Amino acid sequence: MLLPAKAEVSRHLQRYRAWERAMLAAPADSSVRATFEDTGYTLCVLMGKRCAREAADAAERYLRSGTETALWKQGARRTKNVARRSGTRPNRRFPAGH
Repeated sequence: MLLPAKAEVSRHLQRYRAWERAMLAAPADSSVRATFEDTGYTLCVLMGKRCAREAADAAERYLRSGTETALWKQGARRTKNVARRSGTRPNRRFPAGH
């Protein structure tokens, strides 16, 4: 999985938080709301999430993580949970001879 640079994630997360504060200060301002939604969308795309709040949480976890990424762990966990709920086992491939 290709991961974004932490500097880019940090920059977009700071921008998202700044526009979030501006939107909460002036919720009726349509230009502030539109820019806030745009920054949320950008963060969603960057972090691979559907919800801006989830993307912000994922970005914060990613920035706190060491060499092993929180995104990879979360993706692996989601795959196991989907297989468990569907009643099927994940399709695992083993090297020849095992």
